[in-house]
Amino acid sequence: QQVFSLSEKAWSGSSVQFAWQKTLGNFLAVTGGDCAVKIFDRHGQKRNEISLPGNCVAMDWDKDGDTLAIITDKSSAIFLWDANTNKTSQVDSGMRDAMSFLLWSRVGTLLAVGTTKGNLLIYNRQTSRKIPVLGKHTKRITCGCWSTENLLALGGEDKMITISNQEGDTIRQTSVSSDPSDMQFSVMKTDERISTRESTVSVVVGKKTLFLFNLNDPDNPIDLKFQQPYGNIVSYRWYGDGYIMIGFSKGCFVVISTHIREIGQEIFQAHNHKDNLSSIAISQSLNKAASCGDNCIKIHDLSDLREMYAIINLDDENKGVDQLAWTDDGQLLAVSTRRGSLHVFLTKLPILGDACSTRIAYLTSLLEVTIANHVEREPPVTVSVEVEPSFVAIGVYHLAVGMNNRAWFYALGENDVKKLKDVEYLSTVASMHLNSDYAAALFEGKVQLHMIESQGLDAQEERETRLFPANDDKYRILCHALTSDFLIYGTDTGVINYFYIEDWQYVNEYRHSVSVRKIFPDPNGTRLAFIDDKSDGFVYCPVNDRLYEIPDFSPTIKGILWENWPMDKDVFVAFDDDKVYTYVFHKDAIQGSKIILAGGTDVPFSHKPLLLYNGELTCQTQSGKTNNIYLSTHSFLGNLKGFGPNELTQMLTQTLTLKRFSEAWEVCKLLNDQSGWNELAKACLQHMEVDFAIRVYRTFGNAGMVMSLEQVKGIEDHNLLAGHLAMFTNDFDLAQDLYLASSCPVAALEMRKDLQHWDSALQLAKHLAPDQIPFISKEYAMQLEF
Repeated sequence: QQVFSLSEKAWSGSSVQFAWQKTLGNFLAVTGGDCAVKIFDRHGQKRNEISLPGNCVAMDWDKDGDTLAIITDKSSAIFLWDANTNKTSQVDSGMRDAMSFLLWSRVGTLLAVGTTKGNLLIYNRQTSRKIPVLGKHTKRITCGCWSTENLLALGGEDKMITISNQEGDTIRQTSVSSDPSDMQFSVMKTDERISTRESTVSVVVGKKTLFLFNLNDPDNPIDLKFQQPYGNIVSYRWYGDGYIMIGFSKGCFVVISTHIREIGQEIFQAHNHKDNLSSIAISQSLNKAASCGDNCIKIHDLSDLREMYAIINLDDENKGVDQLAWTDDGQLLAVSTRRGSLHVFLTKLPILGDACSTRIAYLTSLLEVTIANHVEREPPVTVSVEVEPSFVAIGVYHLAVGMNNRAWFYALGENDVKKLKDVEYLSTVASMHLNSDYAAALFEGKVQLHMIESQGLDAQEERETRLFPANDDKYRILCHALTSDFLIYGTDTGVINYFYIEDWQYVNEYRHSVSVRKIFPDPNGTRLAFIDDKSDGFVYCPVNDRLYEIPDFSPTIKGILWENWPMDKDVFVAFDDDKVYTYVFHKDAIQGSKIILAGGTDVPFSHKPLLLYNGELTCQTQSGKTNNIYLSTHSFLGNLKGFGPNELTQMLTQTLTLKRFSEAWEVCKLLNDQSGWNELAKACLQHMEVDFAIRVYRTFGNAGMVMSLEQVKGIEDHNLLAGHLAMFTNDFDLAQDLYLASSCPVAALEMRKDLQHWDSALQLAKHLAPDQIPFISKEYAMQLEF
């Protein structure tokens, strides 16, 4: 999506030069045919204009993006603009002839300046030392590059290539057959692969061949020639493990390898643009390559070049596009056009988002947050924010966005959003959560809980705000969450604290063996999933202070989402970068409570899950959109009509694992198979769903079970009821344990007697009913006689 366009009258008709600030990418320096360099920020606002005595010949940012250096055709001064102070200064080069070339070192504070007569100046910004080198070339210096070891390679119209050290002494030189241009240092692939030093200089010669000059082997340079129909070499980029991507003027874009065995082989070739190609760019951080030509930009994925990632058309650019460049972080892509305008596109957004019940808020552009609620079918609302946020939080009635130590709060109305206030915190906010009245911000091991809108009641003053932990507590808070009633936080000492907002006091604390890294309460706050320092996952129930380990928990898990569908409270998912695992909490099973892994679902590249609602996962993508994925464990939710018995049996297993009994009922009706109904009935007993079990047994006519269940249906003692159900499923040892733990332990003895397990009955009778020992002994003796 386009962020902004720049076109100024002074530029029209001339080609525009531009340069992104290195590293940060916050500024864009642009110059046209107007004797000035204009500096814009990344939102297209003009920050400064540097007037020059002549036209700008070259400009370059230093490696940290602090200083922009500019040279012009009418002056021997070098202009330096400081990005931190927004001031311009001049350095006199002391050169008599006009300057033609300028480049900052990639590692130090050295600036190389070349002139039209072949002289060179190396200027050290830190020490202000200038080294003039006269006669480095005999004609105009046109191109050059620095290596990571501060070697400087230069090419000139005298058809020579020189390699110098940072003192300006020539170490190597070689001649080429035509004018050199576009020079780059790189690491060439060798069979040993030991050399990681940049020892190869690549340069385009006469716009037709690519010349590779290895400093360690200066007598055997490599000349790569290309097919005639490709046209001239426009530009090229090294990337990956010794690959070069080359753009040709007739619209082709080719990748070759420099591995000695396959040198010059075309690995990939695409005719991207019909008439001409004017520039290519590669973003290592995005792992993408772009080429531009005619009036469109095409973006490829470097991991699979055949795949076209995006196409951007600039329909109103009748003269075609010119140059293309990415910021270092890959967020913005700038393209200049032949008629003197410049367009900047957003290619990657920070993935920021938050959810509150079924409402989600996520970043859709650098200064825009969208609030949507797909479940309630509310139309999405976009909010323009003042800064590029580093965190976003959504609550019942509010939205908060912020960066560093400030947060801006917005009130969500029926169909509009209005700004409430901004709040400054004591330090940089790491994360924030909201509920209907309060906000909780985490910074530097502390959490500040405060009201979003103060009601102005004096009685409430102590409830306005509170900082955790209190001064005398020596722990650091690592993670926090806010439910409608509680502030919950986990600490580096392994404590999970519950603070009840209504009573303004702590109500629960759980001590874990190691520190707690992330916490995820379910929508009601009655259960809490957490990840500890050993990357193990657990579910904690504060109601009965029990802890359950999450089985098969991958150490790469980034987060956990609870199901927001009100009918399915026991399901949650854990996700990492490429998979989502569905878990079910079997709370009321007769075997006791435990967590089961139900299955896994693959997630597309760079999708971040935000919300889970009835098996549908809403994810955020890098392009600022959302995408819905259906969990593979919930495949029974679609239309069941066209499936065969095998798929239906699989779906039945899924529904029973997830305790979705009414869906299982529909599957059984379609399967129309006795074993299916049996499975369902058995699962109902396992989960103590007595009424549903009666309904199932009645359907396939098992009268004995229906009567037995009707008798035990009203029992309130959990263990006694579970004991009866375990007995009905023939799990007698479990039934005995449950009976003994219940209020009526004699039932265990009755069961063993009915089963004629006399030896067990005898053991039980000793404790439970000594008066029955004679009768049991007699029965046991009769059994042994047979």
